[in-house]
Amino acid sequence: MSKTSAGNFFEDFGLGQTFLHPTPRTVGEGDIALYLALTGSRHVIGCAAPVAHALGYTKRPLDDLLAFHLAFGKTVSDISLNAVANLGYADVRFLAPVFVGDTLAAESVVIGLKENSTRESGVVWVRSTAVNQDDKEVMTWIRWVMVKKRDKNHSAPKTVVPETPAYVAPQRLEIPPFLDVRDYETRLTGGPWLWDDYEAGERIDHPAGMTLDEPDHTFATRLYQNPARLHFDAHQMRDSGFGRRLVYGGHVISICRALSYEGLENALLIAAINGGTHCNPTFAGDTLYTRTQVLEKWDLQDRADLGALRLRMLGIKNLAAAELMDPMIDAGGKKKYHPNVVLDLDYTVLMPRRA
Repeated sequence: MSKTSAGNFFEDFGLGQTFLHPTPRTVGEGDIALYLALTGSRHVIGCAAPVAHALGYTKRPLDDLLAFHLAFGKTVSDISLNAVANLGYADVRFLAPVFVGDTLAAESVVIGLKENSTRESGVVWVRSTAVNQDDKEVMTWIRWVMVKKRDKNHSAPKTVVPETPAYVAPQRLEIPPFLDVRDYETRLTGGPWLWDDYEAGERIDHPAGMTLDEPDHTFATRLYQNPARLHFDAHQMRDSGFGRRLVYGGHVISICRALSYEGLENALLIAAINGGTHCNPTFAGDTLYTRTQVLEKWDLQDRADLGALRLRMLGIKNLAAAELMDPMIDAGGKKKYHPNVVLDLDYTVLMPRRA
């Protein structure tokens, strides 16, 4: 009997199946340092311990996306080792901060299945949850991924496509109860704009771009212990439709979020990811730019010091954000994403309000 596993293929999944993912991960200071080195993120709570303390944290928390990617990486060996592509996210909620010294573990439940018309692959939906060493839930999310079939002729399961919320409603956002931004100082971030200064419909074309190098995206994916072959195995991917390795979509999200700093300097925390699509592949050598549109502004119950912004973040490759006229193009009477748009992410941030 073989002592190795080729990972799960589409026909190995069943509705309601639960996976307790292997290898819990204790977070260290080095994880934060490497994340900053790979993304250039400047979001202040994840960078400066004194600022985190002043806002009520006992110590500096991990960047929300770093915590998400570490938890996400736990799920890959069971869910998406044989993925063709990670297709989307929904109902991602950040429930509690993650700190250095915390140990993350994850589990997933299959909530949907649909075979593709080619019968060579299918889409698997899972609800995943990450907990810390005290079994406290720190985040939960739904994602769907296209997974290869082992045998094209294997019978298809009953199609079940789960309903997912369009966005995480304001009353479902988890706000750290200790978070106090009444004395928040914008000089710490270099940006003067607070929640009151943004309007629904406003568009921000962030000016900076970042070119993705082969070592950067490889190191990033290793940092998250994400073993998906399409990010690592150049030999295998040479014979794929892409002809080369894909950049992990989570790394694309982190780079775009880092590039959005100019114009959103005071977006302190990510409270939710409402939905997201990796629209086109990203490869080493591509240069990413970011556009943000403000979708909604929300007051938060019992919080006069804090508000929420629902944002749409577009990741654009090899084209400055200001040069993109429309993220959608007409293709034979149907709308599809512009070939330079690689990410369309709907997410919610928490931002201080004016006193």
